[in-house]
Amino acid sequence: MEPVLLEKEGPVAWLTLNRPESRNALSVDVMNDMLDKLSQIARDQEIRVVVIRGNGPAFCAGHNLKDMVGPDLDIRHFYTMFSICARMMQSLHALPQPVIAQVHGIATAAGCQLVAACDLAVAEAGAQFATPGVKIGLFCTTPAVPLVRVVGRRRALEMLLTGRFFSAEQAEKFGLVNEVVPLEDLSRRTRNLAVEMAQYSRQTLAFGKQTFYRQVDLSETSAYDYATHAIAMNCLDDDAQEGIRAFLEKRAPVWKN
Repeated sequence: MEPVLLEKEGPVAWLTLNRPESRNALSVDVMNDMLDKLSQIARDQEIRVVVIRGNGPAFCAGHNLKDMVGPDLDIRHFYTMFSICARMMQSLHALPQPVIAQVHGIATAAGCQLVAACDLAVAEAGAQFATPGVKIGLFCTTPAVPLVRVVGRRRALEMLLTGRFFSAEQAEKFGLVNEVVPLEDLSRRTRNLAVEMAQYSRQTLAFGKQTFYRQVDLSETSAYDYATHAIAMNCLDDDAQEGIRAFLEKRAPVWKN
């Protein structure tokens, strides 16, 4: 069984974590396979949106704790494991296509990190989120990186310092997920969101995602300076010119991508 399944449905790619027996724990083989699949997707000019989901009863339970105990383990083992994880999470931001997390069951520790690292997230009403490392003496330091950037300091620290489970409704309130839907509607609603975005120019989606993440942590003045140059360049793009003409001519645009 492949650790991660890649399926294409028109312009939408579905990445499925495929270790249901371990609740899709992020073992090294799973993360390396995810990196390989993301690299394939980045080069695929037909794919415009990506959805990440999990097989079995859970979205992702984080790292496999069985990989983290033993008499022969040293700091190199752990540094390698977490370095691969950091690369995988950063690859989601570097990917040209928008990425949606489709969350069911639990998303804990690095699984919660994975949700926060995606661009958007849709969760079923019974989903639960937690960064519970503090309960076992292992603070969720790396999950904190995207988490604080999505939910803010107070909410992130509440999750990190208590280790409590938070409901999908609370996660939506925090800003960790965009939408909460009944379980039976999860796949359909996620697909609808993906298809809605996939109608747009791949070039524009990639450009917009890249510029968003470059400016989001800048000061307001620096962000405006960067964004002004970026949108001026965007205006010269073939698809921008086509889109503007199509709007003025009251027709559907034909993207060159």
